[in-house]
Amino acid sequence: MKNRQNVTIKGTKDGLVLYLDDVCSYEELKRELDQKLSATLRTQEDRHVIGVKVEVGNRYLTEEQREELKALIRQKKNLVVDDIESNVITKEEAFQLKAEAEVVTVSRIIRSGQVLKVAGDLLLIGDVNPGGEVIAGGNIFIMGTLKGIAHAGCFGNEEAVIAASSMKPSQIRISGCINRAPDHSPSNEHREMECAYINEDHQIIIDRLQALIHLRPNLTRLEGGQ
Repeated sequence: MKNRQNVTIKGTKDGLVLYLDDVCSYEELKRELDQKLSATLRTQEDRHVIGVKVEVGNRYLTEEQREELKALIRQKKNLVVDDIESNVITKEEAFQLKAEAEVVTVSRIIRSGQVLKVAGDLLLIGDVNPGGEVIAGGNIFIMGTLKGIAHAGCFGNEEAVIAASSMKPSQIRISGCINRAPDHSPSNEHREMECAYINEDHQIIIDRLQALIHLRPNLTRLEGGQ
């Protein structure tokens, strides 16, 4: 009877993919991984850096175990871990993902000194006055005038956008990018609804709201709960 393989190594154009069994013990997995990586690299004469993607299936790894696997792989000199993927997450991580996917609707005016923060998308029916601030892990939609500070994608989501019926912010931020208030001339006081997003040059751009249809087609998930 053929012994079960706990580690399968496949080469791709981007490097190596390691498929790790999710049933055997963690210690057994580490031993076999070390042995197979050593045997694989002995047959390779090219010593350039190789990217490694690790897939562990339905095995949950603690942060300590993730670091152990990364250290074991890095010991092989020319290997660099690009990612470790698992199908399993904790309850806390699941709740966080759920919160970040929700749209929170708030009907109020955010006055000077007030801060409104949500984990997911924010739909604010009201104004953000100078000195007020709204922060969201996702997108920010303001059915009113934005005169204060708006920070979308605060957890690092660079695809997030900010939209307002009247865009006159003191500052806008998306992820780590910051932009001062856009210039508006008196003739543009009644401009149509605008949006802000990060372009391919990693700069925040102010544009007509209609631009999002092509730039962020995934926003249509808000319609009908899709």
